[in-house]
Amino acid sequence: MTSHTPNGKPRWRPISTLLVIACVAFPLKGISADTSTLTGKLIMGYQGWFQCPGDGTTLGWGHWGNWSDETAPIVDMLPDVSELPAAERCATSASSASGPVELFDDQNPATVDRQFAWMQQYGLDGVALQRYATTLRQPEVLKAVDVVLKNAKQAAERHDRVFFVMYDLSNKEPRLPADHLAAVVRDWERLEREGVTRSPVYLHHRGHPLLGIWGLGFSHRPLNPGDAADLLDALARVSAPYGGVTILGGLPAYWRTRDRDASPDAGWDQVWHRLGVISPWAAGRFADEAGADTYRRTSLEPDMAATRALGVDYMPVVFPGFSAANRARHLERANAVIPNRIPRRCGRFYWRQVYNAMSSGATMLYGAMFDEVNEGTALFKVQSSTAQTPLKGLPAGTSFVAMDADGCRLPSDWYLRLTGEATKLLRNGGKPTPDLPLALPKN
Repeated sequence: MTSHTPNGKPRWRPISTLLVIACVAFPLKGISADTSTLTGKLIMGYQGWFQCPGDGTTLGWGHWGNWSDETAPIVDMLPDVSELPAAERCATSASSASGPVELFDDQNPATVDRQFAWMQQYGLDGVALQRYATTLRQPEVLKAVDVVLKNAKQAAERHDRVFFVMYDLSNKEPRLPADHLAAVVRDWERLEREGVTRSPVYLHHRGHPLLGIWGLGFSHRPLNPGDAADLLDALARVSAPYGGVTILGGLPAYWRTRDRDASPDAGWDQVWHRLGVISPWAAGRFADEAGADTYRRTSLEPDMAATRALGVDYMPVVFPGFSAANRARHLERANAVIPNRIPRRCGRFYWRQVYNAMSSGATMLYGAMFDEVNEGTALFKVQSSTAQTPLKGLPAGTSFVAMDADGCRLPSDWYLRLTGEATKLLRNGGKPTPDLPLALPKN
């Protein structure tokens, strides 16, 4: 087991030593999380895919980009690592006015534990832990993904947070590989056999363990309704010995009207009623409060009526903003290099979506995402000031979005605070207002 020194070199500690440290820092407590239902919860998507060189894998700067030389990064926000001890930080070749730029590694159990401690501190329910179907056929990546699942499971249990597994079926290949969906079924059966759903904090819904399947019904993707039906059949079959399964489907925003981001194939209508929960992907589908209001009127409210008719629960997606300029630079997509593409507006944009969803009758929300700094949707602690962004060690043109990008001097935990306020309203059946529930700090 490794941690990192400030220069990025692995620092090895015995497992027993780490466990003692963890137990002292975060004492075990009784489990009291309500794991019986998704209703009344705000669940955040959790990537958990960030890595640094020297962590025992061969994956290098996993999902950060390359920070060992002047190769472009692929994140648009930088994490606030001020609470992390030196052993949890990864040094990079970049520096800001305040010193070296440092990152973190999700292979380190102490780091993942700290993130779940934040969830407990701010009263957040828990996460949907992402597993990408394409990685299931890559042994080295799958090994790392399994480590993150283990870290997250232990941290969720220690901090009384709920979690469930979500498979992302995103696939860049023009045709669906024959073993793509079969790999998902095999992996899920393995996880159940190893006891993932027996965790005291694994989330259930409608009487069964909850499993997310993201990527159903999108346009220009190889998955068709027949494939999806076969997948659902297979998941039900392998889940039966372990208490069955309730499927949360991650769908395109316009699933109901079968246009824009959704497949026009009417066969998908026969799939939707087989789901326990429908969660349309709204991230990036509008860019300001007026757009959020239009989405509420034309999509969210009619969607809720449609899912009620289907007998399926509805889980709207809320997101704080969007920026993926550095990834676009890395992919040489010049027309997509738009820093701070969807401004956060100091939290007003995020809160307007929470207000719209809850005042329309939503009883559950999906926060996109807890740790997604690649596309600038992260809800966890990120750098608060533009002055902290790198000045040296990165290519010209590299840009980052900090909490003060829209003119407000916000603390790094601002979106954890707002998410905590939304969670309290959901949990207690409160009535949201369109105004921010927290006073903006004075500049």
